[in-house]
Amino acid sequence: MSNQIQPDQRGLPWQLLQAVKTEWRACCLLVLLVLISFGMAINFDFVNWDDPWYVIHNPLVKSWHPENLQKVATQVVTRNYAPLTVFSFLLDHSVYGLWAGGYHLTNILLHLVNVVLVFLLITSLTKNRMLGWARRPCFLFICSVETWSDSSRKGLLSALYLASLCTAQKRSHLEQILWFLCFIGALLSKALAVVVPAIVFCYDYWVAKVPFREAVRKQVFPGCCALLLLVITMLAQTSELGGVRDHFGMSKLELISVDTVIMSKYVQMLLWPGTRSVLYDPPTSGIAWNVVISAMCWLLTALLFVRMGKRQPLILFAGATFILLLIPVLNLFPITTLMNDRYLYLPSIPFFALIFAGAMQLLERLRDRILVHVLPGKSRSGYFLPAVFGVLVLALLTRFSWQTERYLTVWRDGLTLWQYTSTQVPEIPVVQIQLANSYHSQGDSERAVNILRHALQQTKPDELDRERMQQKIREWSSVK
Repeated sequence: MSNQIQPDQRGLPWQLLQAVKTEWRACCLLVLLVLISFGMAINFDFVNWDDPWYVIHNPLVKSWHPENLQKVATQVVTRNYAPLTVFSFLLDHSVYGLWAGGYHLTNILLHLVNVVLVFLLITSLTKNRMLGWARRPCFLFICSVETWSDSSRKGLLSALYLASLCTAQKRSHLEQILWFLCFIGALLSKALAVVVPAIVFCYDYWVAKVPFREAVRKQVFPGCCALLLLVITMLAQTSELGGVRDHFGMSKLELISVDTVIMSKYVQMLLWPGTRSVLYDPPTSGIAWNVVISAMCWLLTALLFVRMGKRQPLILFAGATFILLLIPVLNLFPITTLMNDRYLYLPSIPFFALIFAGAMQLLERLRDRILVHVLPGKSRSGYFLPAVFGVLVLALLTRFSWQTERYLTVWRDGLTLWQYTSTQVPEIPVVQIQLANSYHSQGDSERAVNILRHALQQTKPDELDRERMQQKIREWSSVK
């Protein structure tokens, strides 16, 4: 990554217009690629995870009455305060009713906007268009589950978050206003945006070389807004149902130890995505050596980044951004999911920017060595890097596209989703509960009861899940 950052004085709107104007053929190809890869999701149904609470049974998305709009702006939905997300569902419901395909279509379009903004952000920071294009296949497919589940809309609305980072190099008063509006919109879409002030501070201080006090002063008010949203979100965590909760009794030190291992697994997921699942059950005990090895690796990585960051601040900035984007989901503030691949939707941006930037530097050195030792006297070829990068991007595009289409059908409906998930993590009680719910909703109460009875014996449900299972068994048995 080049550390010669010279932001375009004409701002984000002009940059976006120019990017679309000069790359319209590639943008059309990208649109076609996204529609081909995700288009089948339009035929998918809702899934019985959070979709019923966000859309199907949510009265907030079914009325434009002023009193209801006030509730949209103030009420918590499924332990999350995300009024802009709920409002987007209100817009969808006004157009599509309860046709699930319409909601999926909106998700696909939001994902496409995010892809364009990623390209704009990477090329704006690095002044390298090839690096921006190389980054796209990974962002398109690595965590594309966000496109299939309507309850993941809050993640897809991170376009506002990306736009706020694109305008971090603000110059005019108009850009400052635009940045703040994008930031507030991101906060009202997903609590993850609380890290935006810290990320912008890192950019200002390390990359733009803004004096420390000035960089801090610029983020005081946004930081207070983020803190307020964080408090509201923590107060909204009033229910412990769903997800995986074995970590709730762990101390902060124990959680940090487990987090070092989970973050290493996230890196592994990004480098080589394997079998994915809607839920994961990472071990929290008997992993002492894994914790020690992971902690040492992360410490060495931090030292390496600090050393390299002295010469190339963007490297340090990208590494810090990756960590900051993961902090809200590391259970320092307890949430009912210890690990999830969808948490990598945004962290994958700085991660692969670093990977491709490193690959580009290695290829440049390889090219120079070839010219010096193998082909002395030859001029530098302008086609070497684009050709090699083209092959690399095509390989990644093929792999991620194939993996996406393979996993996409899992999300066709609730029954298909939980049948698949029960083969991946059968030991998680909530997976068996959701599978039983899926069979019961299709009228097969007998099978649903058998699943729950088997789960009571074969899994280790806590008191809350055991009570839920027993209550459902009583209710569904009486129906038979």
